[in-house]
Amino acid sequence: MSNYEQNTRYAGLFKALSNPHRLALFHRLMTCCVPGTKCNPDEAVRFCVGDLGEGLDIAASTLSHHLKELNRAGLVRMERRGKHIECWLEPEVLGELARFFRQTGE
Repeated sequence: MSNYEQNTRYAGLFKALSNPHRLALFHRLMTCCVPGTKCNPDEAVRFCVGDLGEGLDIAASTLSHHLKELNRAGLVRMERRGKHIECWLEPEVLGELARFFRQTGE
């Protein structure tokens, strides 16, 4: 992947995280593993959408929109389980972001 392609990828990730509510959701989901460490995707902590929205003081439709934006950017994975939708971080994206910050200044 060229530098331009990498920068385009990072710009998309940071754009998705540039909204305060999306950043708060991402932060809540980060409990799955420590950034920069290997995390088994099958062991990732999953949250139901309703639980993620607690305390954010936003409408369910707005919460859904923000989660879809995080999903489109590849930051969050989502899966329907009956009536519920489970969300979790894409573990590899944490490693990707950690590599970005480690490279900065080199």
